[in-house]
Amino acid sequence: MRMPPSSGALRSPGGAAGTAIVLVLVAAGVLAPWLSPYPPDFQQTGAVLEGPSAGHWFGTDDLGRDVLSRLLYGIRQDVIIIVLAVPLSKAIGIVVGLLATTHRIVDVLVQRVLDVKLAFPTVIMGAALAAFLGPGFSTVLIVIVISGIPVTARLTRTAVLTEREREYVTGARVVGASRAAILVTHILPNAVDALVVNFVMSAAGAVFLEGALSLLGFGIQPPAPSLGGMIEKGLPYLAEQHWAVLAPIAVLTGLVIGLNLLGDALNAALRRGH
Repeated sequence: MRMPPSSGALRSPGGAAGTAIVLVLVAAGVLAPWLSPYPPDFQQTGAVLEGPSAGHWFGTDDLGRDVLSRLLYGIRQDVIIIVLAVPLSKAIGIVVGLLATTHRIVDVLVQRVLDVKLAFPTVIMGAALAAFLGPGFSTVLIVIVISGIPVTARLTRTAVLTEREREYVTGARVVGASRAAILVTHILPNAVDALVVNFVMSAAGAVFLEGALSLLGFGIQPPAPSLGGMIEKGLPYLAEQHWAVLAPIAVLTGLVIGLNLLGDALNAALRRGH
């Protein structure tokens, strides 16, 4: 039995490090209501822009809110975005990729639509949607869902076109299996590994994109905590109160690096398995 790529990936130094980083940060976000020393929007007027202390490990921001508490809830927002947006984006991408394999004309049309999307910068799309729908959590979700469709669609299309020429598919046709049965039972399971790698890399992209959109004012809006929003709010105080910016930058960077390390390790393990 062929071992899944995750087994080899977790044994590599990069994969182990990425997994550890992701697990720690995701657990911190999930457990934010229990780990957070203060509510994320709680303001202490007498503790504005205080440095790290026993009462505020990462200091406070310009409104006297505890930076650690907002960091934990900011991670929680990213976890929610990954759980909601990335699977939906992958599901739509898989359907689009499968549709492209049904007929030559359909394939050409799908490829041209995907080319248009890939030629359109994601941040500009986010700005346009924010102008039309208004900035916020839903806008971030829509942008992430749309941005992840082309890569998944093309990955699925390539996997299907490659796998359906193999001998086991020919054998399934000979014994009378339907096209749908061959696709679901044989082809897609053999494309799962590549889709898992794509999922992890897309999660890293989603975290980065949420941070970028919120930093530019198109994403999650205050007082709701977000890592990008915390960076944007702390930039005016960078010189004298650097912790308000460096803490969310470190967490955002760590989460993206952890996911990328895990994705790279999975990809390397997948290549070794073929």
